[in-house]
Amino acid sequence: MASIFNRREFMRQSTLLGLSGLLLPHRVWGAQEAFPIAQTTYGKVRGMDVSGIKTFRGIHYAASTAGPNRFMPPRKPQPWKGVKDAMAYGPASPQMPGNPTDLYTEAVMWDAHVKPGISEDCLVLNVWTPGLADGGKRPVMFYIHGGGFTSGSGGYPFDGDPMARLGDVVVVTVNERLGPLGFLDLHAIGWPDEFRYAGVAGMMDLVAALEWVRDNAESFGGDPGNVMIFGQSGGAAKTSLLLGMPVAKGLFHRAAAQSGSLLKASSAKQGAEAASRLVAELGMSAGKPHEIQNIDWTAIIEAKANSGFAPALQKEVIPHDPFDPAAPQESRDVPLLVGYLREDSGYRGPTGNITEAELEAWVRQAHPAKADEILKLYRGVYPDATPYQIRARIATDPGTRQHAEMMAERKADQHGAPAYMYLVEWSSPAFEGRFGAVHGTDLGLALADPRIPIEGNTPTARKLAKIVGSCYAAFARTGNPNCDQVPKWPPYDRASRATMIYEQECRVENDPTGVLRSYWEGAQA
Repeated sequence: MASIFNRREFMRQSTLLGLSGLLLPHRVWGAQEAFPIAQTTYGKVRGMDVSGIKTFRGIHYAASTAGPNRFMPPRKPQPWKGVKDAMAYGPASPQMPGNPTDLYTEAVMWDAHVKPGISEDCLVLNVWTPGLADGGKRPVMFYIHGGGFTSGSGGYPFDGDPMARLGDVVVVTVNERLGPLGFLDLHAIGWPDEFRYAGVAGMMDLVAALEWVRDNAESFGGDPGNVMIFGQSGGAAKTSLLLGMPVAKGLFHRAAAQSGSLLKASSAKQGAEAASRLVAELGMSAGKPHEIQNIDWTAIIEAKANSGFAPALQKEVIPHDPFDPAAPQESRDVPLLVGYLREDSGYRGPTGNITEAELEAWVRQAHPAKADEILKLYRGVYPDATPYQIRARIATDPGTRQHAEMMAERKADQHGAPAYMYLVEWSSPAFEGRFGAVHGTDLGLALADPRIPIEGNTPTARKLAKIVGSCYAAFARTGNPNCDQVPKWPPYDRASRATMIYEQECRVENDPTGVLRSYWEGAQA
């Protein structure tokens, strides 16, 4: 006769299968705070405890931007009673979805941002923290996503868990309005004064999110007096702007710009031209201004004239260019971390190997008057590089690299808080490794997360994510990126140009490939 399956055996098997909590309702999950509750200024939110990291997703920091709130400054959300679940990412700002069949899109998961949905009710943020209301006074790392000013979100693929776990910090990621819904400068084309913030609404969203952090950091175990803003690509551009915005002064205390240093905002003329084209295509007019708040947002996003939208100068919000001609006084006392990648611009162009003949043809088209000297110079500096790598480096140096170095130079010239410079030379394993250190290779590294496809989750990626993540955590805590993972890293100045090189073995070089820097400075003088 078969033996009876006794209670002890049942408990053993069900524990192995992860069933005991489901089958035995008397088990006290609450004692483990599996679903912790945090108090915010607008009401209570319920998140989840993921092996010690309290995780909250989709918390509203502002109201829906639909209808009469469209093109207006962000408005506070309505307080709520009871407890709201905060376990799922909120929708992304209206945008065109990414193409998942594109190799680069696949590597940086740029199609994933719209997976939680798209909505004008998009002003949400996400929080990861090791503790709640515990007086931990942890640094708050406020990550601003890339995608220029037109796409992306603070949801996928940006997971704050690894950094919160590694650095004992609070990580916040954020969604804000994008494209024409965030940067349609209606006031520049003569629309009523109530629309005077339409061209900078997306940047005002970020200020509102930082105000939420100021008011709620302590509830999430963070220190409102130690907030770091940072971002990659478009996130770096938004960070650059925040550094010069009087309305953001005092809301953050460190900053980092990765592969997107922005020296100048769009001009009023550029904003007006983009707005005029879109308004004309939509058939809207200043005489009936509220019609544009009532049409379906899909008509705005699908319009052929939906291009060229970025925040322009606005006397109250963005009164001057952020880093031109000098670093902004508003953030004089804010330490700054700046960086770029050796093949940063390699994603712009053919997604595959090219021949020497194709390289030469491209250089002659891009720089017809100086093609021979540029080819000779780069082949001399990089004798073993592939034609693709040469092309990527030529595309990177007079743009992304130069902007990063000018940003660091002007910050150093201010003689306030220091600037630190890094260069990523580690090649992404994506695309079979043939594209080198392409744009976005540091996406996960700065969040201590090697799992994004472009990082590859290899042993080397995991090692480098710990190194870079530790530097970022140290910078968030003290304003200095030095830690036990890297050699001594001096501040940047024009005399030494000390630069941390992130590779399998990190090192500091003074003015790396300075001959190339000098060439492009002379070429654009």
